[in-house]
Amino acid sequence: MKVILNKDVKGTGKKGDIVEVADGYGRNFLLKNGLANLATSASISENKSQKNAESYHKEQERLAAVNLAEQIEGKTITVYVKCGENGKIFGAVTSKEISDALAKQGFNIAKQKIELKESIKTLGDFTISIKLHPGVSAKINIVVLPE
Repeated sequence: MKVILNKDVKGTGKKGDIVEVADGYGRNFLLKNGLANLATSASISENKSQKNAESYHKEQERLAAVNLAEQIEGKTITVYVKCGENGKIFGAVTSKEISDALAKQGFNIAKQKIELKESIKTLGDFTISIKLHPGVSAKINIVVLPE
């Protein structure tokens, strides 16, 4: 029996896969629980069109991320922080502060995409990486100055 999976099924396949399963397993488990639909010619063509649309949207997201990476690559962002007399920062510069500084320059980047290898706890210049999409990242410079 050929079925198209509606959800990932461990040991059988991923969502959207067309798989051959035993008749009893297909009828009594997959179809009954809504995990799959029968693979008719209409449902197979619909599945192909959905996969094409999904791959198109993923490619558009990747192209948008590449475009954004080209725009912010090498940019210098200035972050102002409170510090003591000897130049020691109270706390640390967080990814949220960097995200807010990027937003002031017109780049809306979520704080989760900013990768800080170690905490920024001193004044000075730092280079950080921003992961915009799997396989697409950009490096920016952060300048930490006293307020």
